[in-house]
Amino acid sequence: MTAGGQAEGAGAGADPASARLPSRVAKLLSALFYGTCSFLLVLINKALLTTYRFPSPIVLGVGQMAVTIMILYVSKLNKIIHFPDFDKKIPTKLFPLPLLYVGNHISGLASTSKLSLPMFTVLRKFTIPLTLLLETIILGKQYSLNIIVSVFAIILGAFVAAGSDLAFNLEGYIFVFLNDIFTAANGVYTKQKMDPKELGKYGVLFYNACFMIIPTLIISVSTGDLRQKQEETFEQGFWSRGFHMSTSIPRGPINTSWFLLMYSTVLCSYYNSALTTAVVGAIKNVSVAYIGMLVGGDYIFSVLNFVGLNICMAGGLRYSFLTLGSQLKPKQPVDEENISQDLKV
Repeated sequence: MTAGGQAEGAGAGADPASARLPSRVAKLLSALFYGTCSFLLVLINKALLTTYRFPSPIVLGVGQMAVTIMILYVSKLNKIIHFPDFDKKIPTKLFPLPLLYVGNHISGLASTSKLSLPMFTVLRKFTIPLTLLLETIILGKQYSLNIIVSVFAIILGAFVAAGSDLAFNLEGYIFVFLNDIFTAANGVYTKQKMDPKELGKYGVLFYNACFMIIPTLIISVSTGDLRQKQEETFEQGFWSRGFHMSTSIPRGPINTSWFLLMYSTVLCSYYNSALTTAVVGAIKNVSVAYIGMLVGGDYIFSVLNFVGLNICMAGGLRYSFLTLGSQLKPKQPVDEENISQDLKV
């Protein structure tokens, strides 16, 4: 109360706009909160799907969609974020983005369960060259030599790492490349067909989840995936490992962490900017790649693989900061909706 009273007193004679600016502590803590949640979600995903052998990425995806809808709707009600209310034109504007969204979501979870964290992180970097290629062909964009060199380093490093991957898993590689294609197609399609000012980043995410949660759940039930995976979960003793998850997956720890990630992303963008969120995401990816060598238990070290990982990570970081730097031109406001989606992969 004292701090609030001092803030009010100080703000009484100050400019109203400056009085509403968040403090440096709030900016720093929100960025650290987002980075920590984003990092821990990857580790929890990996542990749940690999170490504890949680059997169904589809069911997991349904739970995460439910949490996405809940946190974004509550944030909208509390005026933390804004996106338009539903109208009959929204499905037409969005299609086929909901299909790309669910494909991206499920293939991402499936590839996490099949690959070591370092290789998953490296192979996800293929989203960047795929996005640039599609933007060159479809949108007619041109890129600087520095960007091209960075992308070449990403490709070279990924090929070196993959060629010497002693834990090679064909199914995992297929899923992660599908994930790259879905992510790149989603980004390029959004830029070509939609005005992001209409729905915004959070509006697109919210309505994608709303439109796809029921069809995905129906697919899971109709194919027997939900029932079969529940039986496998009991048989494998998953419940005895301390998770105590019920058949309503949203009560599980994975969706608690997803809830925290969604909330921390909104909070970081609210107190800082989309640029800060993207930079923290790029740094998080590097951390996941190297710490993933020590956790998960499925990474097999080899010198050539390690060299490839380093080349790919260096190229990815350089690309991220070159792209972010281009957003910081003088006298041009940074628009959250213009931040490239591939910066966070």
